[in-house]
Amino acid sequence: MRIAKAQAWWVRIPIEAARQHRSDFGQVRTFDAAILRIETEDGLVGWGEGKNAAGSAGSYSALVHMLNHEIGPMLVGRNAGDIGPIWEMLYNGVRADSAAKSGHAMPHIARRGMSVAAISTVDIALWDILGKHLGQPVWQLLGGRKADRLPAYASGGWAPAAEIGDQLKSYIEKGGFRAVKMRVGAMDGAPHISAARVRAARQALGEGVDIMADAHGTYTVAEAKRFAALTADCDLAWFEEPVIADDKAGMAEVRASTSVPIAAGESEATRYDFRDLAVLKAADIFQPDPAFCGGISEAMKIGTLASAFNLRFAPHLWAGAPCFFSGLHLCAASPASFTVEYSLGANPMIHDLVEETVEVRDGMIAIPEKPGLGFTVSERFLQAHAWSAGMK
Repeated sequence: MRIAKAQAWWVRIPIEAARQHRSDFGQVRTFDAAILRIETEDGLVGWGEGKNAAGSAGSYSALVHMLNHEIGPMLVGRNAGDIGPIWEMLYNGVRADSAAKSGHAMPHIARRGMSVAAISTVDIALWDILGKHLGQPVWQLLGGRKADRLPAYASGGWAPAAEIGDQLKSYIEKGGFRAVKMRVGAMDGAPHISAARVRAARQALGEGVDIMADAHGTYTVAEAKRFAALTADCDLAWFEEPVIADDKAGMAEVRASTSVPIAAGESEATRYDFRDLAVLKAADIFQPDPAFCGGISEAMKIGTLASAFNLRFAPHLWAGAPCFFSGLHLCAASPASFTVEYSLGANPMIHDLVEETVEVRDGMIAIPEKPGLGFTVSERFLQAHAWSAGMK
């Protein structure tokens, strides 16, 4: 299982105008990600995904360059099954040997953001390879699965108050969802406008459907507390990213002010950030993104932290196929998981990039059975939309 080569691309897939939406990230015209292909000397191929932006809100040139010219060469010749040592080697950099001998981390200075996104990309691909090598799905390697299907929630909800009920109802009709998530925050302006949209959604859906509200970290503490008070009678299932991830103390203040569970973590990297969320009592639900937090390895540790602090685990899975399928395996294996995010926005990075059909039925999603992560990349489709470093 020696690694022979690694190649990353900035994959940019256009979204047709009729299916685009606008949020605080602007008009989403494409779906973008860094997609990595690792091949071993014996011909096994693993696929990974890394993020440094939301949808079409940023450039992936630097991340792809890092994967191809800095990280990729470090992988060649390594045993693809050494997932933990490779993670620590990439995290600790030139001090990796010292850290291994000392028994504690000595990370290089730039250990967040793009560096951890690159580690995430590699880690996901290595788990895919290991599962294929052993003929087992990744959830089996993580300790087994607790169910062959898990509840999923529909993630979307950008429409104004007059239309939000119909938009969310259309999600329920598509997959039988019993839970839906809508966006609030800066895209609306003042908190009372978001609150009106939430009240309209609750009125349209009745009491039998869970509603989550996601502010994308765009409120101040005062605004978040105001929104929570204005929607106190709407029985929200959770209030997601009320304030920026950099203000964990502020998030804790919001959490202390409301009985609505606080969900957070898509902007956090590594177990250390989530440890701080737990210690500060800032969140009830951890939402690591496998393509940003440190990959499957780190997300599993974060799930263990959630369990240790009696919190819950619901990974952020607005993503492409490698990240999304990683989330399915993580949720299947984690005792703290309880729901799976399923994008109802246009997502060609899941539905068109792979040959398998990904869908929700009766509000439930099946856990993959195939070895590895359980998907087959359409390499012809990938090459048609792949940018090596921002240029065709």
